Amino acid sequence: MTTRIQSTARDERRVVGNVLRGSVGNLVEWYDWYAYSAFTVYFAKSFFPGGDATLQFLNTAAVFAVGFLMRPLGGWLLGRFADRYGRRSALVLSVSMMACGSLLIAVTPGYATIGVAAPILLVFSRLLQGLSVGGEYSTSATYLSEVATPGKRGFYSSFQYVTLVGGQLLALGLQLILQSVLTDKQMGDWGWRIAFVVGAVAAVVVMVLRRSMDESESYERAAEGSGNERGTLRQLVKYPREILLVVGLTLGGTVAFYTYATYTQKFLENTAGIPRRTVTVIMFLALLVFAILQPLAGRLSDRIGRRKLLMFFGIAGTLLTVPIMTLLAHTSQPVLAFLLLLGALVIVTGYTSINAIVKAELFPTRIRALGVGLPYALTVAIFGGTAELIAQALKKAGHESLFFWYVAGCVLVSLVVYATMRETSRSSALERGED
Repeated sequence: MTTRIQSTARDERRVVGNVLRGSVGNLVEWYDWYAYSAFTVYFAKSFFPGGDATLQFLNTAAVFAVGFLMRPLGGWLLGRFADRYGRRSALVLSVSMMACGSLLIAVTPGYATIGVAAPILLVFSRLLQGLSVGGEYSTSATYLSEVATPGKRGFYSSFQYVTLVGGQLLALGLQLILQSVLTDKQMGDWGWRIAFVVGAVAAVVVMVLRRSMDESESYERAAEGSGNERGTLRQLVKYPREILLVVGLTLGGTVAFYTYATYTQKFLENTAGIPRRTVTVIMFLALLVFAILQPLAGRLSDRIGRRKLLMFFGIAGTLLTVPIMTLLAHTSQPVLAFLLLLGALVIVTGYTSINAIVKAELFPTRIRALGVGLPYALTVAIFGGTAELIAQALKKAGHESLFFWYVAGCVLVSLVVYATMRETSRSSALERGED
């Protein structure tokens, strides 16, 4: 009995170690990705000429959306790579590409120095980062789900979004520090570059850490018996229902998440008129609570099932998005803005906390990374990546409130999917051991 208990404790420590090493890499990758959004207000004028702040934000939002266009390609290439050559190798490759993208943004001169080459290099950097993030999501979601202890998969896989949000918190935290020691002029001239240098260096450190992770046992079993059929589109198209489920699961969640987690920073400053530094504090505190909620909700899903949390998000998101965004647009009170944003993020938690595990439970091991990554990345590129662009364009056209209804409508589409889908935790390909 004692030996069995000791063995179980060692296995649990091994799981925790792998989850931590996988998660810290995810943290740095998403820090690099979100540093772009967090520091847009400072570097927009460096890469794009003109004095119209909304137009400059619109240009940088367009580049943000362009980065998303590479995510499906990254989901396909690195998803295929992860299914054929291992989750660990794919994770090392993705963080290496992110390091290169961040370093390039950090050292690229502004428009005043090299002209049109500046925005071109910015776009190239975001394309490289988009390729990296597209592969990072699929592989890290798959890896965390596979190495997790049975019965705790919702809890452990929720750290995928803890670190995703944690990356944004690091970006905002560094922004707060830089804002406190540098003037606005210094931030706009060169201070923003510090964030991308930090990201590039951290990514190199993570690249070394990830080389020491254990490969998932699920992948190793599949690698022994499925030959060249791992990670192929021919295998993936045999699961059309699961592909459509991933798209439906993701659509409303990704639009809502990117609306509240990224666009809101510009929205509170540009529309509500709240001072920039105050907005940064609001975003930081709200996202910190949001990150803490993820494992709590993930653990709850292990007990009551995934579908109930998704239904909570779908119903609340459909009914409350327009009222929340309308109130946010008309408040200048920081405390009220924080409470409204936090309420919105609590609703989104019903999706984000189990985002990874629900998709991983749909596919067998041999095409899990590709099945999780490709349809997800396509949906995020089409809907999540364009959310801020649509919001800025509607604001420019004088119809900003239409964006609130757009977000609610996307959540409603996903609600229909949640209402008709099965409970994945009870018919999980992970628990059945499908290779």
